[in-house]
Amino acid sequence: MEFSSYEQLLFERRPGGVTLITLNRPEKYNAADETMHAELSRVWLDISLDDETRVAVVTGAGKAFSAGGDLAMVERLAGDHARVLRMLREMTDLVYNLVNCDKPVVSAINGVAVGAGLAVALLADISVCAEDARLGDGHVKLGVAAGDHAALCWPLLCGMAKARYYLLTGEMLTGAEAERIGLVTKAVPAAQVLDEALAVADVLANGSQTAIRMTRQVLANWLKAAGPLFDQSAAYEMLGFMGPDVLEGVAALRERRAPRFPSAGLPSPAGPEV
Repeated sequence: MEFSSYEQLLFERRPGGVTLITLNRPEKYNAADETMHAELSRVWLDISLDDETRVAVVTGAGKAFSAGGDLAMVERLAGDHARVLRMLREMTDLVYNLVNCDKPVVSAINGVAVGAGLAVALLADISVCAEDARLGDGHVKLGVAAGDHAALCWPLLCGMAKARYYLLTGEMLTGAEAERIGLVTKAVPAAQVLDEALAVADVLANGSQTAIRMTRQVLANWLKAAGPLFDQSAAYEMLGFMGPDVLEGVAALRERRAPRFPSAGLPSPAGPEV
């Protein structure tokens, strides 16, 4: 399998069948634009078919894992029915292709992880996170439903009480807290994240490949059983892009102020708060 067609994902073949995948838009904190989002949706099919890969490790270039969806892409989505339908298909492919991947996936969460990047980080079989990394699903603060992964896996990982709190408030949490509540597998000092993830990958790459892959597929059935929940959440998120709240959410992010969503009966200010 050749990976030369990818523009925003880098691939490094390491000894023992470990393939390191790096989200590579460091100047944008690896925020996913249309190109990266499409590549994240199909890369897991290629990893499954790649005979040289036993385990995939995914991380981010620079200081961040991924700052989520690029705001310019979000603005292009808002109110554009054709784009929204395409994004819904890609979002669904990203989640199900990763869940159904034939090879185990380890995430090395080296910095901030939100949105689509967080989906990859948390749907990985094993997640190694920097203690001081900041994680969160901020969909509600953007004005859309939490749809790309969170309703699917957060209740399984950290329990319904914590999932409800973080997904309804959009509050961020540290890697250390994410480990404490079970959202990530382990949290380590930032300088050790990639080395620890690669060490875990080496263990998996040197184990019984049939046993590990079959066990992975059995465990993936917990996520597949919740598929209707994900499908509904994804549709609700995309429905939000056809409404007015998302425009105010984007404006608030750009202006670094609290949003005043129309659905809350709060008129948007004429400009940034001072």
